[in-house]
Parts: sequence; C-alpha cells; structure tokens
Amino acid sequence: MGTITRTFANNITTSGVFKPTAFNNASFDNVTSVPSGSLPAGGNMVLLSTQTASASASISFTTGIDSTYKEYMFIFNNIHPSNDGRIFQFNLSTDGGSNYNVTKTSTGYYSRHDEPSIDPTFEYRPDLDLAQSTAYQDIGNQVGADADECCSGILHLYNPSNTTYVKHFINRSAIYMLSDKIIDQYNAGYANTTSAINAINFKFDIGNIDDGTIQMFGIL
Repeated sequence: MGTITRTFANNITTSGVFKPTAFNNASFDNVTSVPSGSLPAGGNMVLLSTQTASASASISFTTGIDSTYKEYMFIFNNIHPSNDGRIFQFNLSTDGGSNYNVTKTSTGYYSRHDEPSIDPTFEYRPDLDLAQSTAYQDIGNQVGADADECCSGILHLYNPSNTTYVKHFINRSAIYMLSDKIIDQYNAGYANTTSAINAINFKFDIGNIDDGTIQMFGIL
C-alpha cells in the first residue's frame, strides 16, 4: 500500500465518511474554485441603513426602499420613550416621505406577564387593528419610560415596490411596559395600495424617541 493510499485510508471511516483529521488549513488553502450550486449563496441579508434616536420626534427611512429587494426588514433595538406608557408606531409613504398616510388593514394580539406573576394574559387585541385606516400602526403598546424600560422587535415589509399587489407586513415586538410587565406583541396586515411604497416613519404616539436604534436590511 503506497503512502497516498495509507493516508487516505487513515482519514476515512468504515462507512465512507471523512474524519476531521482529513482536513487542515493547507487543504482548504489549496481550493481554487467550488462547483456552482455546491454552497448556499451568501449575502442574503444586507444592512442598508442604521439610525440612532436622541430625543427624536421620529425616525424615517426615505431612501433605499426600492425594487432592489423583495423584502425589507427593520430591527428596532432598545426604543425608549420620553413619556411613560406610550405606543410605538409606524406608517408608510408612497411619495418619498412627504406624507405618511397609506391606507392599512391589520390585526394583532399579545401575551403578557408581570413580575409578581399574578397577571398572565393571552388575548386578541382589537385596539391593535386598523380597518382601511390611514392612521399609524401600533407595534409596541404601553412602553415604559423608566430608565431600564424599552421595546425591541422586528418589522417585515414585503415587496414594497410592486405595483400590482398590496404590500403585506408582519411585526413582533418585546415590550417592557409600565407596571413592570412584559408584552410579546404580534401584528400583521397590508397596505392597501398598488402604488410603490418608498418611505417609512417610526414614532411614539406622544413624545419623543429618547434612545434606541433602527436598522434597515434588504433581503435578497
């Protein structure tokens, strides 16, 4: 048995699977190409913009929402209100942010639990619904304003540049609310327009966004 044959045999199991010892830095460094389709495509989630609040009346994304991506994802982290028990919201625009008044229909529900463990709740919330309304959509209810209170979550907006269909969205938020409770909130709906959506605005119903970041990602 030659040297190459012995080396190969020593690095493969009886079932024909390569052992970890079969691979080292040198073996990978010598790879010059990989056949098409043998590895999953990378770069599926692309960070497009990050905005940080500092006593901000609202945060808007007025560029970058176009036909490049079929899905846009907004991750909001540690969104802290200036007033206690406020509602974090968003609205959409078809004119680059001149107006945030797109007609929406939506629904929502949440589960809730408090620190003393005496008030667990899971319920449909009609106050989260919109019915052919141009109002802002609630995505974070009753966010507390104590120093350690905030809300975080993810909003997905699907195919906003399509001019044939309505534009769907879904949201999930975790909220440290006033009265020391956690809310796990879900929303879903659609912007009832066939016009391209090209801007989005986030704000609280009353007061400023004192702190927090919002990131916009494009999903390939």
